[in-house]
Amino acid sequence: MKCPYCGDIDNRVIDSRLNRDKTITRRRRHCAACEQRFTTYERIEMTLPMLVKKDGRREPWDRGKMLLGLEKACEKLPVSMEQLDAFVDKIECRLQDVGKKEIPTSQLGEWVMETLPELDEVAYVRFASVYRQFKDVNEFMEELKYFLHKEK
Repeated sequence: MKCPYCGDIDNRVIDSRLNRDKTITRRRRHCAACEQRFTTYERIEMTLPMLVKKDGRREPWDRGKMLLGLEKACEKLPVSMEQLDAFVDKIECRLQDVGKKEIPTSQLGEWVMETLPELDEVAYVRFASVYRQFKDVNEFMEELKYFLHKEK
């Protein structure tokens, strides 16, 4: 592993830990050249389906892109990075379980819409406003009414 501080590859692992789900290994490393410590994460590389955008373009799954969108939806809310990581882990598992080579991004968006209220209701409303691309306040209110009715 290349040291992020000096670029040297001579380093050793000083500590390894698994996350709660035992899906990610966190490794603390010590660089022999510059004496700095740094952290790496190891996870299983999964074969995930290509995402088909609304305009027909295809792109690979990007965990970082999903996390960024969720971070924006959860900005200034009491949602931790651990919760967001766990949420994205569940989406990744669902993607893997589909067993298809391609999946429309609309399906991915619906999965997020289904489960996001469990994480935070305000984040759900924020995500829905971007995902559903409301044209006016009435469309937004209809989504809120549907959400409130579904909760009962």
